[in-house]
Amino acid sequence: MPLLLVIGAVALLLVLMIAFRLNGFIALIMVAFALGLAEGMSVKAVITSVQNGVGSTLGSIALILGFGAMLGTLISESGAAQRITYSLIKSFGIKYIQWAVMLTGFLVGLPMFYNAGFVLLIPLIFSIAASTGLPLLYVGIPMASALSVTHGYLPPHPGPTSIAVLYKADIGLTLIYGLIVAIPAIIIAGPIFTSFLGKYKASPPPGLATPKVFTEEEMPSYGTSLFTALFPILLISAATISGLVLPETSPVRLGLEFFGDPAIALLLSVLLAIFTLGISRGRKMDDIMSSLTASISSIAMIMLIIGGGGALKQVLVDSGVGDYITAIVQDMNLSPLFLAWSVAALLRVCLGSATVAAITTAGIALPVISATGVSPELMVLATGSGSLMFSHVNDPGFWMFKEYFSLNIPQTMATWSIMETLVSVIGLAGVLLLNMVI
Repeated sequence: MPLLLVIGAVALLLVLMIAFRLNGFIALIMVAFALGLAEGMSVKAVITSVQNGVGSTLGSIALILGFGAMLGTLISESGAAQRITYSLIKSFGIKYIQWAVMLTGFLVGLPMFYNAGFVLLIPLIFSIAASTGLPLLYVGIPMASALSVTHGYLPPHPGPTSIAVLYKADIGLTLIYGLIVAIPAIIIAGPIFTSFLGKYKASPPPGLATPKVFTEEEMPSYGTSLFTALFPILLISAATISGLVLPETSPVRLGLEFFGDPAIALLLSVLLAIFTLGISRGRKMDDIMSSLTASISSIAMIMLIIGGGGALKQVLVDSGVGDYITAIVQDMNLSPLFLAWSVAALLRVCLGSATVAAITTAGIALPVISATGVSPELMVLATGSGSLMFSHVNDPGFWMFKEYFSLNIPQTMATWSIMETLVSVIGLAGVLLLNMVI
């Protein structure tokens, strides 16, 4: 009976979001209340559970998401992202242009949200295609695949970070495993996939309003841009590696673990960017702070949706459904990694939102980790890759790609939707292979 109620709760979530077009946060909170009451919890207990779920989830990741949004804004507004793009393209040359834009999408995607990264890079993709005479999709797909992978697999993006918090996974180790899985996913869904798209002709939309294109003098140097963008990744990775090779009492390890904590690493990165991409470039402090304040508005709804997912998770735990799911999983031979991927993929196809699919799956799959002993870091990657499965008409990203590349719906499904499916399936394959060796 508890499992049927969970299935009913997921179905209710689908109805609220698809049929009634309800906002994801409102729908998640309503479903959390409904599930708690259906499971026999008192009204007061449900309210407490929802409040605790929202508070504990956002309390763990609010700093990471906030500082991440600030860093992405500074990188975008300073011209650092454009500098990285131009420098990589110049270094790789036309022959390897796909690899240049793929690496650009990856580097820009690490500190920036998908939509922001896409809108920032798409004019540069148009420029490259026009100046080289190469097909637009040949250049654009590798960039889009890289942005998608960083969005779905890698902290400090909202989905992977919030899943890691819910699963109690090590964020640094998740990042390292994610990088291993991400490389083949981007290559196959990017440069290799484009070799099958010759018959599809894309073009920039007429009258495109493009972001500012910086002059050579306005952009920071390549070294400064790249170092600032990768600084949080370097700190987090250093802390993770020190934890694997140094004793627990080592002062070096303790220091690196402090500075490599994701929240601290991103705070230090924002402070670094304020100087390297702001003050040293002649920007006034008041102007920089105004940009940072505005950057938070872009993630407000994302944070609420993540909090709503935390509420649903907490109701599942407090109502005893988690123990029931644990008992069922212990008698099953199905891989918990495949189970998490499947649930996330199904929700993604039905809901469209990768973040909502990932967060909802985490609440359902959380008991599986303690029941099976599976790596929580790999569960993050399995859930994240599942949440990217087959984007279609209910996903805003689908329409963004369609309109920017001037494709019709069947063409967008044959290009964008298949690319997303490849990213998802290859991510699962990578996770299952990693599970065999770690």
